Amino acid sequence: MYQMRAVVLRALGAPDLLQVEDVPDPRPEAGEAVVRLRAAALNHRDVWIRTGRYAGIRLPIILGSDGAGEVVETGPGVDPAWRGREVVIDPTLGWGDGERVQGRAFQILGLPRDGTYAELVAAPADSLHDRPRQLSWEEAAAVPLASVTAYRALVTRARVDAGETVVVTGIGGGVATCALLIGRQAGAAVYVTSGSDAKLEAARRHGAAGGVNHMDPEWPKALIALIGERPDVVIDGAGGETFNRALDLVKPGGRVVSYGATLGPAPQVEVRRIFWKQLDVLGSTMGSRRDFTAMLRLYADGLHPIVDSVLPLAEAAQAHRRMEEGRQFGKIVLRI
Repeated sequence: MYQMRAVVLRALGAPDLLQVEDVPDPRPEAGEAVVRLRAAALNHRDVWIRTGRYAGIRLPIILGSDGAGEVVETGPGVDPAWRGREVVIDPTLGWGDGERVQGRAFQILGLPRDGTYAELVAAPADSLHDRPRQLSWEEAAAVPLASVTAYRALVTRARVDAGETVVVTGIGGGVATCALLIGRQAGAAVYVTSGSDAKLEAARRHGAAGGVNHMDPEWPKALIALIGERPDVVIDGAGGETFNRALDLVKPGGRVVSYGATLGPAPQVEVRRIFWKQLDVLGSTMGSRRDFTAMLRLYADGLHPIVDSVLPLAEAAQAHRRMEEGRQFGKIVLRI
């Protein structure tokens, strides 16, 4: 039996538990292909799994939802013409037939099935997409989960139009930085928040119209003063009290999209804020195959993701520490 190198999580806890070891190569089942990975990328989901803050954890597991590489083997029922093609993997598995919401079979690559912190990964062939040629392997690996989440929040759910004003909370993380890029690509003026002035400056370098430090208790007022009016849309992955502030911040008739809750549940929501301001409050997570295809077209047309840093696979623990400490601006990538 052939052996590959992979980072296997065998116990929950500190980053140092992420160690490279030799494990059997994956074999493709019917409808699947095996991809020899050239790069993988981190998501906060990986940290939450490692620290036991995620549902349905099973061990051992190879983490990683994002990856790009070359198809080296195909299973029964898969066109062998896939072999040798350079691909990006859509980490959304089993979305289902409806566009409005994921189905009951919905899963994400990297739990419960093994993911991309490895030299090889088996994935459904219908989750493979040709790598946009102008993207490096590291950039291609940085795209999937964060970009499809940002695309669905901004385009599919909020239906952002050119000329509108968008606020993205918590700039620096993968989804937030992708939302900045995709919002600008849609023709919106994108403003951001962060607890780091350095990240606010980095966001401005990447095209943000401006930003405010959310450590200031009056940050919504500061943001309204900066914009000159209330924004049309708020894209929020923080939850907690930030979600309540987003309801206050957005203009009457505006939209607030929630794609996560890194700060935990919101305190008691004053429902009057929603009905009196005639708000659309929208939930969003990951994206359908149609969302992914449309998102990937933006990168094929010239968009590039923001890559924070690139480390070798053997330094997955160091990569996790950087993410856990919140030091990144953009995607952290593992070169394989």
